[in-house]
Amino acid sequence: MMEQVAEAAGMHALMSIVIELFSIALAWIALQELKWDAIVKRPRGTQARLLQIMLAIVAGHGFASFVLSYWNWSSLLKGIVE
Repeated sequence: MMEQVAEAAGMHALMSIVIELFSIALAWIALQELKWDAIVKRPRGTQARLLQIMLAIVAGHGFASFVLSYWNWSSLLKGIVE
């Protein structure tokens, strides 16, 4: 019984990591469409790239939090049927 709980927790953690990383990558791709030269002085500079990375992490984490919350809520709905 405890092994099953540990295995389920491990799978949940693994899925959370995958969703988080996928969401950050998706945010990075979406941020490439912005005209950075209208926002920062040197769009190809180190500081601009660091800003893009930080924005991708923040946006990706926000999206992943929504997806994971939705996933958890939908799994709790199984309790209504039983």
